[in-house]
Amino acid sequence: MDRYRPNRRVQIEESEPPKYDDVEDEDRDGRDDDDDNSNRLRPSENNVTEDQEPFMGIKVRRKASLHRDYKGDYLDVASHPYLMKILQKQGDKQVLFADKILKFTGSGKMKRRILLITDFAIYLVDPETDALKRRIALAAVEKMCLSELSDNFFAIIIPSEYDLLMASTRKTEIVTVLVEATKGASEELEVAFSNSFEYHAAAELVKEVVFEEVEGGIKTRILTKSESA
Repeated sequence: MDRYRPNRRVQIEESEPPKYDDVEDEDRDGRDDDDDNSNRLRPSENNVTEDQEPFMGIKVRRKASLHRDYKGDYLDVASHPYLMKILQKQGDKQVLFADKILKFTGSGKMKRRILLITDFAIYLVDPETDALKRRIALAAVEKMCLSELSDNFFAIIIPSEYDLLMASTRKTEIVTVLVEATKGASEELEVAFSNSFEYHAAAELVKEVVFEEVEGGIKTRILTKSESA
């Protein structure tokens, strides 16, 4: 299989299996057990904190950002033993992408997560507790949904589970990595572009993300299915 190969490779040394949380509440229904301490996503940029603004695509990015070089591992995974142990326990040996992102819970709140992509799976790790929150096999991913605008949002659709809505300033690189990593599979990864798309925020909760270009940037709304009707 033809794999995407970033500049830096990470080889996992054999070691003792890590101790980390197994499947938690957020892995079952899209919700975190500490939602009450999170920042809610609001339609207005006025409610976005300064450190979250770069993720939210409030301002249209410059065209030059689309042509920057891809690094792959932005965290230097090899220097973080807890990440190496998580990967070693799962048997993954090649890191294609590593960076901090924002992940949205079923209730529409934002959580900071470490996103790891290997040649076999997607990992979400809590940077505060060093705990593995979710692992998704690449084979389970059906498609990715993005808007046609210069925002930072993207959804990963996983029909056998529940979907992921995330935001990253490196969205384009993430999409490229996942497309390349799944080449040669029986069904190639679909990438769908639309200024409104639906995703399962939890097993029984469907939400719609709506993008609108406004003066000075992009307005993004996340609605429940009933609210979007």
